Amino acid sequence: MAAEDQNLPFHYGLDLDAISSALEHNKKGRKVRGASTISQQVAKNLFLWPERNYLRKALELYFTLGIETFWKKERIAEMYLNIAEMGDLIFGVQAAAKTYYGKNASELKPQESANIIAVLPNPLKYSVKNPSTYVSGRRDKIVRLYNTLDGPYYIRELYVRSDSSMYDFTKYKDE
Repeated sequence: MAAEDQNLPFHYGLDLDAISSALEHNKKGRKVRGASTISQQVAKNLFLWPERNYLRKALELYFTLGIETFWKKERIAEMYLNIAEMGDLIFGVQAAAKTYYGKNASELKPQESANIIAVLPNPLKYSVKNPSTYVSGRRDKIVRLYNTLDGPYYIRELYVRSDSSMYDFTKYKDE
């Protein structure tokens, strides 16, 4: 969530603020920035092809709404972590953890996890084992965000915001 979709608990598959921000950014003629949520990425990776075009985007929206309707947020995050491409023919965080660090994903340190996640804009271009300056900077940012999101204050904030959330955070009430 720290790297890809911090608003996952609060949307129905589309992050309208992120889309608006990306459109503004892209109008300036800079490198094109996307605004896909984790739910959209699951829909694309599970059901569709990688090329960008309007037909694929329309089908992605259709599948995203279905995923959001029938799956809990934990399931969406789990699917994302199990099917995302993390390197050449490496799919899912467990395969990435074994390939890059020789251990299970549950045994990774935050920096190791962040190294894997940091290549996600293009896991075929960027290296987990020999990170570029860009990947190292992204990794460091992800670790900082992880510490913010994974701490008790973030969980508490999710619970406080649960009245406006589309997700039930009441199980965190006692934490």
